[in-house]
This record gives sequence, C-alpha cells and structure tokens, in this order.
Amino acid sequence: MWNQVQETVNFIKEKTNFSPEYGVILGSGLGSFTDDIQIEFSLSYSEIPNFPVSTVQGHKGALVFGTIGQKKVVAMQGRFHFYEGYSMKEVTFPVRVMKYLGVEKLIVSNASGGVNATYKVGDIALITDHINLMPEHPLRGINDERFGPRFVNMSEPYSRKMIEKAKNLAKKLNIEVKEGVYLGLQGPTFETLSEYRMVKILSADCVGMSTVPEVIVARHMDLEVFGISVITDIGNEDSIGTITHAEVLEAAQKAEPNVRNLIKELILNY
Repeated sequence: MWNQVQETVNFIKEKTNFSPEYGVILGSGLGSFTDDIQIEFSLSYSEIPNFPVSTVQGHKGALVFGTIGQKKVVAMQGRFHFYEGYSMKEVTFPVRVMKYLGVEKLIVSNASGGVNATYKVGDIALITDHINLMPEHPLRGINDERFGPRFVNMSEPYSRKMIEKAKNLAKKLNIEVKEGVYLGLQGPTFETLSEYRMVKILSADCVGMSTVPEVIVARHMDLEVFGISVITDIGNEDSIGTITHAEVLEAAQKAEPNVRNLIKELILNY
C-alpha cells in the first residue's frame, strides 16, 4: 500500500505541482461543487495510477485541483463504494493519497435516507458521529505505522470545531441545517422497512452506503474531518415504496446549491 500511495502521489505532483490544504469527497448528485473551484488541473481517475474508477450514476470520476479564494483544494468528483466490488483499501485509497499531497482537512458529503422524525427530503444534516455496520473494516490487516497507529481513537471522528463553524455560517447564510448520526451499511439495496427501524433503534438519524470507511482512514492519518449529508428519502411506511436512485439524485441536486454554498464558506472561513 505504501509504495502504491507514493507512486500515485509522485505521478499527481509531477502532473500538477499542487499542494492542497483541503480535500473534498463529493457524493451522489453533488459533483457540481467543482463549479465553485477556480480549477487549475483536472485528472480523470482512469489516468491516475492505482486509482479505481467510479461506476455509479451521478459520480463523474475526476480529481479536480484548484482554489477557493486563497485556499487550495482537491475535490473528488465521485467516490468509490464497497458495494461496487472494490476492497475497503481501494475505497479509501484516495484519502491516503490526499494526505500525502498535503491535505490537512477532509470534507465528505453524501446522500442518505432519514429515519429521524424531524427530517424531511432535502434537509441538510451535519454529521456529528457515525455507526459502522459495514461487513469489512478499512484498517483490517497489518498496520503500517507510517500511515497511523494500530488502534485509532474515534472519540471525535467529525471535528466539533468545524461543525460549530458550519452551524454559525449556516445561520448567516439563512440555510437550515440539522445534525445527526450517520449509519453505514454495505448496500447497494435501499433498506427494508425493518432495517430502517433498526437504524432508528440504534440511535442513528440517517443511513447510507459510503463515508464511514473514508472517515476511519482519514482519522487514522489524523486528518480533521467534516461530514455533511443530504436527506434524499425518508425511511417510513409512507415513502419507502417509491424510492429510486433517480429520485435520490433529484433530491440531492435540489439541495446542492445550499450544500455548495455552505462547504465553500466553510473552506473560506475555517
């Protein structure tokens, strides 16, 4: 893994000569955030050594380098999922690469199903914590101390300071935000009604098929992490029968202007 990361980092540095401070992983329907970046370089995943290729609709598949104000940013237009058939090490490989390109702060976004009774479709939730119920762990196996410690302290997976800053910015921008715990499942099926009930019983507020592995690996390397989720469906008796991936993308795209604005302002002001 170490040699692969170094090979990929060296390739990207030769192509871009760019050292970003912020890394951003853009989830379903949120790829247009790159319109807010003054783009200097863009690399297709397919041309980057050791990089997987995204296979999911709504994930474009490019690594974009540029600036937001004076802040240097690298953004993933599309992420990789365990359900696509990739290993957890492949899913999280780009986070390793970001760290050694210079990234200190990681922003992750996703679309999720809400089980909190106060949530509605289109809500924006700041992720305060997560529950990992995926069947594989990205740190399983021999630990390379060059990346981080064997046992990772996960008492603060999502930066409290960044959450507080985002809440204050949301007020100024007149953007309503919720807070909540995100539960990660493998997918790719949407949850059954009983599974949604389980998620609620386990004290989570929303559920999705991504994010958790990337955050674990980010914290393994001591990156500061901020997570944001768009609630694209509600897991109850009234709405469970209608949800499709197309509807998830549509809901995410409707919320996208506010998500983009909040992430942009957080990068500029944190």
